[in-house]
Amino acid sequence: MTSRPICVLGLGLIGGSLVRAAVAAGRTVWAATASEATASAARADGYDVAANNDEALVRAQDADALVVLGMPLPAVPGVLRRVHAVAPHCRLTDVVSVKAAMRDAVERYAPTARYVGGHPMAGTAESGWAAGSGTLFGGANWVVAADDGTDAEVWADVAELAWDCGARVVPAGAEEHDAAVARISHLPHLLAAVLAATAAGDPSAPGGDGAGALPMTLAAGSFADGTRVADTRPELVLAMCEGNRPALLAAVDDALGRLGAARGSLASTGGLAATVNAGHRARQQWRAARSAVELKVPRDTPMARLRELGREGQLLVGWDEG
Repeated sequence: MTSRPICVLGLGLIGGSLVRAAVAAGRTVWAATASEATASAARADGYDVAANNDEALVRAQDADALVVLGMPLPAVPGVLRRVHAVAPHCRLTDVVSVKAAMRDAVERYAPTARYVGGHPMAGTAESGWAAGSGTLFGGANWVVAADDGTDAEVWADVAELAWDCGARVVPAGAEEHDAAVARISHLPHLLAAVLAATAAGDPSAPGGDGAGALPMTLAAGSFADGTRVADTRPELVLAMCEGNRPALLAAVDDALGRLGAARGSLASTGGLAATVNAGHRARQQWRAARSAVELKVPRDTPMARLRELGREGQLLVGWDEG
């Protein structure tokens, strides 16, 4: 079976890595980007980059390609308007880190597109075309939205693209995805910012006291690990976190409750065992989840069953042709 062509709009870290990985997998791939400097760099590296989004979308319509949106959420509405104008019935997915807001944007700005949301759980604190890598998705988990009413044919297209890029597929509902990433991605970005500002003693930060140079001079492994994502460009963090506001608020409330309990215990008894032990157990759970069961599924598996598999922590790695 011939693999479907891929059209990627946006050539940042994730979009650029996707282009590289899909080409390496033997896919026919072209792209477009709003940055002429990025377009020139990608062309210089040997990749097919159209003059603009409209040109890329015309090719996608003619080739019945899968279009992948790879720009930050605030830029999505404008691109979706062009999708609706140029390729209104195209197969469409994305790599944006929030799914409910993306679904709602597609329904508003490109309502006839055959959309299935996606989110590869991979990345670095770097950004831009130069930061991309064709191996970024190797062994990563890639969420493919599996809400009721999802176009099963396009769902298969997105899953096959993820597999070709070396990832494992995790089916999930849009709201389930957003609640999960609020806790394991967006909250960590917020906590990293708070931790970095607290260590620096930034007087402009809430509670900052201007602690001087000593904390940063002493900062080593635990500080580096805890603040790694604070190196991410602030506008990208804002697009992720503010785009998932309701779910992130719930996660922040949970974290504040746990910090409040830890503070109360520290102030009263001096003990932090409950907090530290709970965190240690959760970290071990994460380690176990990295080696979760991998399985193949029949092509006609219902969306409800796919969501169940995702909730169970199952990782899909291909089709069960038996």
